[in-house]
Amino acid sequence: MYHPKVGDRLDSLDTPSMIVDLDVMEENIQKLMGVLKPKNVNIRPHLKTTKSPILAKKLVEAGAKGGCVAKLSEAEIMTTEGFDDILITCEIVGTAKVRRLVELFRNHPKIQIVIDSEYGATTIDTALASSGIETPIQVLLDLDVGLHRTGVAPESALALATHIASLKHLKLLGIQGYEGHLQHVHSREERESECRASMATLVGTANMLRENGFDIQIVTTGGTGTAEVCASTPGVTEVQPGSFIFMDSDYRNAVGSFYSQSLTILSTVISKSGSERRVTIDAGLKSLTTDSGFAEPKDMLGFTYTPMGDEHGWLSWEEGPGLSIGARVEMIPSHIDPTVNLHDFYYAHRQGVIEEIWPVATRGKVQ
Repeated sequence: MYHPKVGDRLDSLDTPSMIVDLDVMEENIQKLMGVLKPKNVNIRPHLKTTKSPILAKKLVEAGAKGGCVAKLSEAEIMTTEGFDDILITCEIVGTAKVRRLVELFRNHPKIQIVIDSEYGATTIDTALASSGIETPIQVLLDLDVGLHRTGVAPESALALATHIASLKHLKLLGIQGYEGHLQHVHSREERESECRASMATLVGTANMLRENGFDIQIVTTGGTGTAEVCASTPGVTEVQPGSFIFMDSDYRNAVGSFYSQSLTILSTVISKSGSERRVTIDAGLKSLTTDSGFAEPKDMLGFTYTPMGDEHGWLSWEEGPGLSIGARVEMIPSHIDPTVNLHDFYYAHRQGVIEEIWPVATRGKVQ
């Protein structure tokens, strides 16, 4: 039976396979810590990128403080693997989900959650009240700073904070505001200017809440495209970058190549079509996502990729030598988070020799 193991060379892997260059990944982590640590903010990486408690622990060892996950089901997996310093960054709404939160919190009281509605706050408080758990759960007020996806409007933040404070089983600890609409703005000047405006809204709201008697200890925000600006903003206490560890072509096109591409999808040329300048590889929509554009072949200037269904993709070129059947190609994802979600394992290598194999532990955890 096919069973890759540590010590194997990459050329022994079947394809498509998700591979990580450890030297490049570790350099990305060192770069991020080198830039952000001097800013005196906590770094809480968003683990919706890696989906791995192993990598979460590596990031903490490198200087991070805990991690973020998007969904409750991700937190359930992370905590079973001994990683429980977690902020769940999406709202928890619905009877089944709230019930799961109560059981998670019963065993892992360090968990933090976000709330953007009185309904959400009340239902969680009611569930905790009937659970027998006395310790209040730590809550961040989720603020809309321009993305208009989730988050309470700034003008309604005081009313929501007042409601949360009235509930025995919730403890308002801070505020979150995610400027996701700015992560991929290509103009550095525009991205930074718009980010500063979002941070003014976030920090200003935190200060307003403090003036009204609320103990706002945490102000958390930021992604790979904005973390440096956010961390440089007085009043921000924590940032949540995630994609920096692996990168993708969409982030590279927006923010440049300070962080390098450490993750690729290894694929094989399996067919040569009637065209002399086109081949088919075994990586299609089930291996590479397309919501942020098409993937790119690594270090192959002049080649373009076109998905051709679930299992196949074209590589085309206009001039020069092409590719033969059996050739191996590394593909750079266009959007790293959902691409990782398509694969079961990372094959982490150093100079072509597999050094570690990590399960994608929270793959498919969308609840």
